Amino acid sequence: MLGKVVIVGVGLIGGSFALALRAAGAVREVVGLERSPEAAARALELGIVDSITASPQEAMSGADLVLLAAPVAQTARILEALLPWLEPGTVITDAGSTKADVAATARAVLGERARQFVPGHPIAGRESNGPDAALPDLYQGKKTVITPLPENAAGDVGLVAAAWRLCGAVIHTLTPEQHDSVFAAVSHLPHLLAFALVDDIAQKPHADLLFQYAASGFRDFTRIAGSSPEMWRDISLANRTALLTELDAYLAQLTVLRARLAANDGPGLEAIYTNAQRARRAWSEAIETAEPPSPKQEST
Repeated sequence: MLGKVVIVGVGLIGGSFALALRAAGAVREVVGLERSPEAAARALELGIVDSITASPQEAMSGADLVLLAAPVAQTARILEALLPWLEPGTVITDAGSTKADVAATARAVLGERARQFVPGHPIAGRESNGPDAALPDLYQGKKTVITPLPENAAGDVGLVAAAWRLCGAVIHTLTPEQHDSVFAAVSHLPHLLAFALVDDIAQKPHADLLFQYAASGFRDFTRIAGSSPEMWRDISLANRTALLTELDAYLAQLTVLRARLAANDGPGLEAIYTNAQRARRAWSEAIETAEPPSPKQEST
């Protein structure tokens, strides 16, 4: 049972975290610290939080756990505002999609008190944003990756893991560097590609005609281009090095595909398509047949 939980940013991610804890009966008080008056009012109206404040001092008083659910570029500013009021027993975590930069920022801003900051990343989301998009079951059966710092106390890491488990999440552990390398390939690059494709079509002179005939395949491929541009701008820049590596590899693959298409090389194209189909099916079947892991299996 958590006492006071502070949510910095009561949109989709932070709001869903709060709703899940409340649905589990696992928190006594949820306080929102929100920069947008409109979002703050809506979160209060929807019952996501018990109260809203613009005062870091008021929010941090007696807090057990603080979740930063704001764009990663705002991490330094937020931690600077919280630091003067950070009590010895308070643990801070985050939900950012990059981790090495967040860990470095925590150390730079918090100094030796970075030991109270446990980085994390829930692998869940929707194309919608804001408090109205929040769902109490958003994290059910979804992975949350924790990337502990060497200076974190085991009990603090355990508190963050326990909070996410109460939300229904399955805990995995990576280093910040491993995390950023993995998600550059399977999350950040797909978002970049979806944004690029929709932007390319939108700029064509006959864009209206193209969108008129876009069907389920286009919708499924580009769904994630409906995500927050501000958030994905920050993620792309924060994980720039790893993302550039993955983008270069993808450009090389496109070059191969173009060459085979230009050469009318049907067997060559089919070989790539077949390999991709096989890998996609194996991945999909593994997800469908996976069972919730026991606590001893909850790390990678």
